Parts: sequence; structure tokens; C-alpha cells
Amino acid sequence: MASPPDTSKTIKLERYNSYLRRVNSTKLLNASSKILFRATLLIALALIFYFTVNYPPLSDNPHHVHAHHNFLSSALYGPRSGGAAWEKQVRHSSTPRRPNGMSVLVTGAGGFIGSHCSLALKKRGDGVLGLDNFNDYYDPSLKRARQALLLKHQVFIVEGDLNDGPLLKKLFDVVPFTHILHLAAQAGVRYAMQNPQSYVSSNIAGFVNLLEVAKAVNPQPAIVWASSSSVYGLNTENPFSELHRTDQPASLYAATKKAGEEIAHTYNHIYGLSLTGLRFFTVYGPWGRPDMAYYFFTKDILQGKTIDVYQTQEEKQVARDFTYIDDVVKGCLGALDTARKSTGSGGKKRGPAQLRVYNLGNTSPVPVGKLVSILENLLSTKAKKHVIKMPRNGDVPFTHANVSLAFKDFGYKPTTDLAAGLRKFVKWYVNYYGIESKLKKDNKFGNERPEESD
Repeated sequence: MASPPDTSKTIKLERYNSYLRRVNSTKLLNASSKILFRATLLIALALIFYFTVNYPPLSDNPHHVHAHHNFLSSALYGPRSGGAAWEKQVRHSSTPRRPNGMSVLVTGAGGFIGSHCSLALKKRGDGVLGLDNFNDYYDPSLKRARQALLLKHQVFIVEGDLNDGPLLKKLFDVVPFTHILHLAAQAGVRYAMQNPQSYVSSNIAGFVNLLEVAKAVNPQPAIVWASSSSVYGLNTENPFSELHRTDQPASLYAATKKAGEEIAHTYNHIYGLSLTGLRFFTVYGPWGRPDMAYYFFTKDILQGKTIDVYQTQEEKQVARDFTYIDDVVKGCLGALDTARKSTGSGGKKRGPAQLRVYNLGNTSPVPVGKLVSILENLLSTKAKKHVIKMPRNGDVPFTHANVSLAFKDFGYKPTTDLAAGLRKFVKWYVNYYGIESKLKKDNKFGNERPEESD
């Protein structure tokens, strides 16, 4: 009788395979657990960082919030993270290329006036370093386009905020700036009703922070800064003179700019800082601000949208002293060229220091209705106008600059009328946005290239 087959080897092999499967399953489970744990930890850290950056802890002490932001910004721009390459770029941009050239820190260099002034200074051989926080008050892509244009001309813009004291101190450690052209600000009259804190943070706290750093460095820089024609507020004397009263602001924006003038007086008096304030009157031109009437009128007319044209409560036309960017740039450079040295040292005043304020306008107020007519002609398109009374949002019905003081002190003389300036703006606008319209068909502007700066 045949003996039964020996199955012991088969059983052992099956047991061994089962054991291997259990081991592999355990390893796979352990590996999966580790991966899941690490992924969870990474996501948690990312969320903590996100909420730390965007939602700082509430505090009754504003310095606590500033310190929080300063830590983060310092991490980005401090000596370790900035590094030798960053410092080299900062120095290179700030080094003048002409004998006795200035080294200028331009705040708000990614903005409208700031980018034009930066380019003009660089082209004549001065050293220029920009500072801008690239906020989203209006389309940041326009600011980035200005930044790219400046970089092409070897002007470097440091991305940072005026309220970041360590960053400002770092910049002055790297470069002994001879001048500051302070143009960074929260602009716009109407927006102040939506976000009032942004005006206080930028136009007052930011300005004070800049002055605090400037007063402590040696040598102290001379400072030219942007005030505004808005400080004249409810003043009814015309044309507006630097001698007229400015104690009746019609908007929070105007109030912060007036506060800036008083703060400038204080730092001049106590610390010997040389300070020159410039009251700009409705500046317009290529690379302008999309929140300005001439800019969004152009956009809306081309898109066939209705535009609101304001008139006063007495049904009179609203008029503005529109000032072309070229003229304003000449005024800014004239103020820088005639700014005397600050007299302080080690944070202490050593003698009387220069303190000035000037109007920079066109001296020729133009009704807004006339502005619209010029745009209609340039765009070959009839505007759909909705004439309404000006809302009580801080705007004033009329501005008119007396610039005799600026002419006397540094030869300021505007030369561009509104029709000529708007023609240059529209040419830039069409090219920048790549608009195919009647403009090119009518050959009004031909194939002219957009201007880099006017």
C-alpha cells in the first residue's frame, strides 16, 4: 500500500510566505504612518506660518503688532537672508555715476511719481535705491511693470514697508544716503472712507518711522517728501498759495498730509533734519494711477461704459489744476538739488536746518468736462456721461496752484498743457494694454512705441 504524500514542506512554505506577507504589511503600515505623520506636521506648520503672517495676534499695544511684522520682514531682508549678493545689489543701485552725484533713497519707487523720478535721477547719473511694499490699493501688476522698467535701467527696488524699522536701519547701514525722496503714501481721497487705518499707518506712522531712522544716522540725509494740494481743504482763496491757511482739511487723506507737515516741522526743529514738502496738484501722465479720473475715464470710454462727471452742489463745473508728470519730476529734482544738508549729528541738532514747502501745479485749472472732451477726441469715441452732484466724500470742487515760490527758488516752470499731456498718456495707454481700436485705424498714434518715462 502506497504511503500518503509528505505535505510538511508545503505547509512550512505556506507558513513562511504568510509570515513574509505579515512582515511586509507591517512595514508598509509603519511607512504609511510615518509619511502621514510627516505630511500632517508639514501641513500644520504651513497653516501656523500662514495664520501668523496674515493674522497676527490681537494686541492693545500697536508696538507689539509692529514688532511682529518687523521680525518677519527682518528675516527676509536682514543680513543673513539678504546676504552679500543682496547688499551688493543695493550698493550698486545706490552708487552715483557722475561727479558729486547724489545717493537717493526713493520710497514709493514702484508708484507713479516715484518710478518717473527714480528713472530721471538714474539717467542723469545719481545713485538710486527704491523702496516699495507693492500693496494692492490698485493693480500691483502695473507697479511690477514699473519695477521691471527701472530694473532695466539698473534701479533696484527693495520690497519692504516704511513701518519696518530694522529694514530701514539695515539700508542705511549698507548705504550712506545723501538724500531721501519720500513719495510712499496711501493715496486717494475717497478710499479713506473705506480704509482709514491705512492712511494713518502709512502717511503718519510710516513717515515718523522714516524720520526716526534718518535723525539717528550720521550724516543725516536731506529729505524731500510728498505733501499734497489737498491740505488746502476748504480754503476759498485762489490761486492757492503756500501762505494760505491749511487748517480745514476736507478729507482724512488731507488731514494725514497736513499732519505730515507738522511732523516735519517738529523733526526739523528738534533734530536738525533738512525737510522740503511738495504739494502736488493732480498729477497725470503715462504709467499713471488707475484710480485717477483721467485714467478710468479712458478705460470706461473705450469699453462703452457710462462715466460719472461731477458738478458742485451749486451745479458749477468741477475744475482741477492738472499737472503733467514731466513737470512734476523737474520740480522734485529741483527741490533735491537745492536742498541743504541736515544739521544734526548723533540724533542732536547742531544748528538751524532748512524747512520748506512748495506748490507743484500747472497754474491752469481745467473743468473736468473739458478733460472728457479732450479724451473723446483722442479716443475717437463719444463718452456716455452721467452728470451728477459731487458726493460729500472729501473731494474739493476747485484747485489752482500759485507756483511763484518754486519758480523763485529752483526755477520750476510747468510747460505741458492738458491736451498735450493727455495725448502722451493715451498713446502710452493704448500701447501698454495692447488695445486694437479706432485709434490705430485712424493712425492717430501710428506705431509709436510706449514711452519709458515722460
